[in-house]
Amino acid sequence: MYVACNQLVIFLSAGKLAVDKSLGQISFLVERIKMDKNERSHNLRHSAAHLLAHAITHLFPGTKTTIGPVTDVGFFYDFLPLRNFKDEDLPLIEAKMHEIANQGHKIIGKQVTREEALRLFAENQFKKELIEGITDETVGIFTQGDFFDLCKGGHVDTVSKIKYFKLTGISGSYWRADREGIALQRISGIAFETQEELDQYLKRQEELKMYDHRVLGTQLDLYSFHEEASGMPFYHAKGLTIFNGLINHLRNLQKKEGYKELKTPLILGEDLWRTSGHYDNFKNSMFFTSAEEVSYCVKPMNCPCHILVYKEKPHSYREFPLRLSEFGFVHRYELSGVMHGLFRVRAFTQDDAHVFCTPEQVQQEIINILDLTQRLYAPFNFTKVTYAVSTRPENYIGSVDLWDKATDALKDALTAHKIPFKIQEGEGAFYGPKIEIKIEDAMGREWQCGTVQVDFFMPNNFGLEYIDSDQSRKTPVMLHRALYGSLDRFIGVLTEHCKGHFPFWLTPVQARVLTISEKQMDYAKQIFERLQDADLRVELDESGDQISAQIRRAQVEKIPWMVVIGQKEVDNQTVTLRHVDGKQEFGLSIDSLLRKAEEARKI
Repeated sequence: MYVACNQLVIFLSAGKLAVDKSLGQISFLVERIKMDKNERSHNLRHSAAHLLAHAITHLFPGTKTTIGPVTDVGFFYDFLPLRNFKDEDLPLIEAKMHEIANQGHKIIGKQVTREEALRLFAENQFKKELIEGITDETVGIFTQGDFFDLCKGGHVDTVSKIKYFKLTGISGSYWRADREGIALQRISGIAFETQEELDQYLKRQEELKMYDHRVLGTQLDLYSFHEEASGMPFYHAKGLTIFNGLINHLRNLQKKEGYKELKTPLILGEDLWRTSGHYDNFKNSMFFTSAEEVSYCVKPMNCPCHILVYKEKPHSYREFPLRLSEFGFVHRYELSGVMHGLFRVRAFTQDDAHVFCTPEQVQQEIINILDLTQRLYAPFNFTKVTYAVSTRPENYIGSVDLWDKATDALKDALTAHKIPFKIQEGEGAFYGPKIEIKIEDAMGREWQCGTVQVDFFMPNNFGLEYIDSDQSRKTPVMLHRALYGSLDRFIGVLTEHCKGHFPFWLTPVQARVLTISEKQMDYAKQIFERLQDADLRVELDESGDQISAQIRRAQVEKIPWMVVIGQKEVDNQTVTLRHVDGKQEFGLSIDSLLRKAEEARKI
């Protein structure tokens, strides 16, 4: 058989692949197919958002429509209803969407004047606001049956092609994400080209529910969430063991790289954040407080604090690169509708670091950080790590020339390190471009965790200087670096990645001693004390339950080692080691068990 595309013909015959063009053209073909697939999926999901709004206008007359963008696997639409939607409304809305889809309306786009568009949406203040912000002479309108919407386009040609979708939930939102603006309701959904794709996605979501870090956090007694501190996780003793284990892992790596660890205040004066540029560019995501008529900000990041430490004394080029680190506790305001367990919180800890260096040192320092990143992630067995360079956003500070230099420095470092990367246009921070480091977990999901940023601007804003080799005063370059990103988010990702079975060196309880009967308890206590003296995190089950119940409990709690002791073990002064997966090792001496533990704890 053959597949033809752009004059590239691939023949599949007798299990052999014959290609009439270069491998580079095959790669191009694969990428083109992916692009075509992505475009089709985007148009389908965009059309599904319109179909949702169409159904809402039929079922709930008087509801105001706002915007309905596409997401990675679906869509959402924000509404201002006359009465709030409820979860029980979703099946009704979904059924109406199918009914309209079966009517087969053509989806037709046309351009109208701004004046005509304003007449069409005369009763909808949200659409009018959008139209008034359009500078073009004409405005795009797409219609399907008796429904029309303001739209730039990107649709399937008929509603009958929108077949394989499902509404997934209702949440709160704000018009234009302004928490001081109008509160809206968001209905979200998923949409695919085939029933098979939809079924696969739903099956995968069911699996993900089983390993949701919020569920596992409760089951394993790691952390909890409370309305009294919305979006701010409470770490229990076992969860804090993981938290501190991650810190110690990075702390040990950083010591070898010459980082100097700091600890800085949580609340700092508003003027500091005005100088740094955060007040103008980030204030909607900050918490504020005041005392004695002075306004303070709860820090959303640590960089201005490290700058204050830098300014404490003069610096010479001989000190560079100067690497300062902090496991900094920060707060950022997130809308209640987008908070999600440890993935999206209002209070979290960053493994933040800032490197002050000369322009000539920038590329090598970025390479060093990339090396450190790879060593940090290695023990977690992530499927894949990818890199992207995020370039100048619209609300940037500084000159385009410096932005270009900073962006080139990131690209050159990745290229020198032979790391492939993609470009994410306009997604940099307001003060500099960045490398985004993404990890793929065991379930094929991609998570953005680490970042490396080049900053020429904040050092200049704060008047930072160093004495160069020619005795002249110069402004240092500042590199921002966070590799876990947020420790809290990383814990959430890791919990789901390993499905609660943390690496042995990190798991809160590494072993539990179990007995067949009370008769073995004295010997069990001796074993427990030996393991404890060897710095193993170990527990002794003194419940008196049957051994099968003790084993089940340890398995549910995902304890990797169960040290089982019966009368045979007492008589022979040995133990049986039962692993969480059911594998058993019989007749182990305590010394051999301790050697195994020492090996298992290695990172």
